[in-house]
Amino acid sequence: MTGLVLGVDACRTGWVGVSLSGDDIRGWHAVTIAELADAVGAHAVPSVVAIDIPIGLPSHGPRRADVLARERLGVRRFSVFATLVREAYEAETYEAALEAQQAATGKGMSRQAWGLRHKVLDVDGWLEHPQRIGVVVECHPELSFATMNGGAPVPYGKKTWSGQARRRELLASAGIVVPAEFGDAGTVPPDDVLDAAAAAWTARRVAEGRAESLPETPERFADRLAAITF
Repeated sequence: MTGLVLGVDACRTGWVGVSLSGDDIRGWHAVTIAELADAVGAHAVPSVVAIDIPIGLPSHGPRRADVLARERLGVRRFSVFATLVREAYEAETYEAALEAQQAATGKGMSRQAWGLRHKVLDVDGWLEHPQRIGVVVECHPELSFATMNGGAPVPYGKKTWSGQARRRELLASAGIVVPAEFGDAGTVPPDDVLDAAAAAWTARRVAEGRAESLPETPERFADRLAAITF
């Protein structure tokens, strides 16, 4: 037994979580990551939290974690957004962020990548304060699903019928059967719930000492480690 672990994914209305404790699986939803963690912690404190968001923010890019993840994912490589430099995430406008990104890396960025800034900074700020939580790792659900799938990326997109059916099958084969009635998490789009469940699978692997990461030795940016765990 590894106690309770938690997988988290960003969604349009905040964050969705899936907790695992033995055979007990529960869904969670909150506007901020701190609120989600507090809600779960009031039930039981997670020993491991795996969250699908960049944690180690570079001062210059790219991160090896992102490069290696894309190489591993093949047809699903475009699901890995390039992590921007911290100054770009902290910029107040896209134009200022673009200038910071170009100055630090010599390259531009998409509005979609910068659009994740509120989620990235939400987690970054949360990690600044002591938590009643054990280990927090960055994960990427597509890497988790690929590992469940024998190392091969799932060939269908996560928003498609076939893609969601295959991801459910992979989770079920790993002992994670997401119920039809799933509390507040049931109001979240299904692909986000499935991603949170895959993150929970990764959290459980971390707790059991079976997880891998890209790169094997994490990079360090300021006081954060950058590696994608699966």
